[in-house]
Amino acid sequence: MSPIHDQSYRRYNGTRLPVGRNWGVIARHGIRSMVEKRPFLALMLFAWIPFIVRLVQLYIVANYPQAGAIIAVNPAMFREFLDQQGVFVFFTTIYVGAGLIAADRRANALQIYLAKPLLRMEYIGGKLLVLVSFLLAVTLLPALLLILMQVAFSGTLEFVRNNVFVIPAVVLACFVQVIVASFTMLALSALSKSTRYVSLLYTGAIFFTEALFNTLRVITGSTRVAWISITANMQQVIDAMFRMPARYETPVLVSALVLLALVALSISVLERRVKGVEVVS
Repeated sequence: MSPIHDQSYRRYNGTRLPVGRNWGVIARHGIRSMVEKRPFLALMLFAWIPFIVRLVQLYIVANYPQAGAIIAVNPAMFREFLDQQGVFVFFTTIYVGAGLIAADRRANALQIYLAKPLLRMEYIGGKLLVLVSFLLAVTLLPALLLILMQVAFSGTLEFVRNNVFVIPAVVLACFVQVIVASFTMLALSALSKSTRYVSLLYTGAIFFTEALFNTLRVITGSTRVAWISITANMQQVIDAMFRMPARYETPVLVSALVLLALVALSISVLERRVKGVEVVS
């Protein structure tokens, strides 16, 4: 028989990160694992197709001014672009976010994570950053590049000077969209060990609230109940950021409060569900 080597305690000689900085390890691992998946990379490529279409539109208008009468370059164009990206935000949220916490719960990895010198907020922050990074990659990044290319093609800052609010509106709208989607998905992922079930929960939350709103709109003949729909609230708030007429009769403030309440509820769920096993002495 081969001898059993001594496996007694040995001092750890690796690098120790200060408390509060371990979230970066979780974020880097999550991002790297997603980038290695070909189906996800294909989804990212598809998400940039609207950007290419808008880029061609900007090029045509810059080189053929008469086309501006048909293809308008204005704040509404950038608002429409973010609307188009909504479908990719939905699929990216499900693909990336459904298993962020659910997979760890299924593997009983939360106990391992939280038994180490890792704060619960670091764990949640690292997981959140994974989803936020990819969502910003399909919303904020292409939107800002469109503005930059508009300036490059036109050779002037006239559009930006005439529409000073566009850049802040794009940034704020993207962050609102991403933060609401990320916190909602992360909270749902903390409720189950099944990635598939989490995906169904998120899909149901989006489509059920929208279907309920449309049903009540037909019954009441009014859009004052738009606050019921997550999507409608998002549209209402972002339209206000772009200084566009409201789509629904629900006050913008009410829609904003509903979105804030959704994020607050998600944070509460995460606070309750993401924890290690309590040891009873």
